[in-house]
Amino acid sequence: MLNEILKNKQIILASGSPRRQEFFKDLHIPFIADVRPVNEVYPEHLKGTEITDYLAKLKAEAFDDLRKDQILITSDTIVSNDGVAMGKPKDVAEAKKMIASLSGKTHSVETSVCFTTLKNQEKVQEIVHSSTKVTFKEFTEEEIDFYVSNYKPFDKAGAYAIQEWIGFIGITHIEGSYFNVVGLPTHLVYETLTKLASI
Repeated sequence: MLNEILKNKQIILASGSPRRQEFFKDLHIPFIADVRPVNEVYPEHLKGTEITDYLAKLKAEAFDDLRKDQILITSDTIVSNDGVAMGKPKDVAEAKKMIASLSGKTHSVETSVCFTTLKNQEKVQEIVHSSTKVTFKEFTEEEIDFYVSNYKPFDKAGAYAIQEWIGFIGITHIEGSYFNVVGLPTHLVYETLTKLASI
């Protein structure tokens, strides 16, 4: 499938996330991982997918050496709770506070994926994004302590991963793409790469 139609393209995945890399392997998309440092700061007036669109594009700016046979993929995910973007927790206390704030409520998980190619020596970008609503049950303090202590979710937006214990016991409703919450709207990545492969 994609590995065949992309045989004349090189995919660069600018992500160190094991989950995103595993998605590409499972989709049978050959890629090289190349992560470059970026100061992930965005204007305060941005909300929701405006933030993830901005950061996904920002991450692409670190690549000024693209070849015309390459497709660069950068992405960003945030958790939005009551309209406030939640990043990754700095420590145990902040992780527990984040999960407690999500307890018994519905929040949104937004992911943007930016595809950058080189055409006539100019960068061309296409951005897709996905938003998923996730509802959690009321967590007890003991459940929150157990999850943070055992899973240490300090590299995860909103301090949780849906595919871990907290998701098993806590999700009462989900509206939208499950895989978006894991870290990548895989259906949109597949559709966009299929289109770009023919250009």
